[in-house]
Amino acid sequence: MSETVPVTVITGDEKTTIEVERGTTLRDALLQRGFPVYGTVSQYANCGGRGLCSTCTVEVDPAPEPTHWHDAAAVRFGYPRLSCCIEVERPLTVRLLEKHIWGQVLPRQISSE
Repeated sequence: MSETVPVTVITGDEKTTIEVERGTTLRDALLQRGFPVYGTVSQYANCGGRGLCSTCTVEVDPAPEPTHWHDAAAVRFGYPRLSCCIEVERPLTVRLLEKHIWGQVLPRQISSE
C-alpha cells in the first residue's frame, strides 16, 4: 500500500487539500486532479514535464531543495518553481499562478494599503 501526503492547493481565493502518493511529481498530481498548471497556450505546447519549457511554475511552501538547474536558479533569484521538478515527499502548500501568453507570470501587485 502506498503512503499519501496532503498537499494544499491555492487557486485564487480557494484552498483545496488533496492526497498525493509519496514520490509523485507535483505537476502530474495537479494535472490528474484538473488543476491549471499551464497557461492558455502552454497547456497544449509544453515539454511534458521534462524541465525544459519552464511553463509549469508554482509557488511552494515549504520549498524543497532544488534538484534541477532551473529550480536552483529560481531559488537563488526568487522565482517560482517548476512543478515538474518537485517530487511530493512531505506536506506542501502550492499556490497556482495566473499565467499569461506562454508561461509568463506577471509580477504580483503589492497593495500600498
